[in-house]
Amino acid sequence: MVKKIIWSDYIQYRATLRGFDLRQVEEILRFSAEKYYDSSTGRLVVLGKHNNDLVLIPYEENSDAIIPVTIHVTTRQQVRFRLKTGRFVIYESDKNDLF
Repeated sequence: MVKKIIWSDYIQYRATLRGFDLRQVEEILRFSAEKYYDSSTGRLVVLGKHNNDLVLIPYEENSDAIIPVTIHVTTRQQVRFRLKTGRFVIYESDKNDLF
């Protein structure tokens, strides 16, 4: 079963404000293999390329839906730092197909 993506007004606003295409954001959410657990927020985070930018998308999920919280541009340096400090932990699903 393909999970539904629930777009809050907030993420739609932030994505539009920052020039992100929601179709590309959906592709990242569904298919990116680079996923982390953010120990600071308790949320899952997915990274992917949006055009030439590396973007970070914190999200929540339940059995039926994926709920992106926000989206912003990041850098590899910032991701490495968060991994090194323990804020990000590599997320590996028990199943190969998370969504």
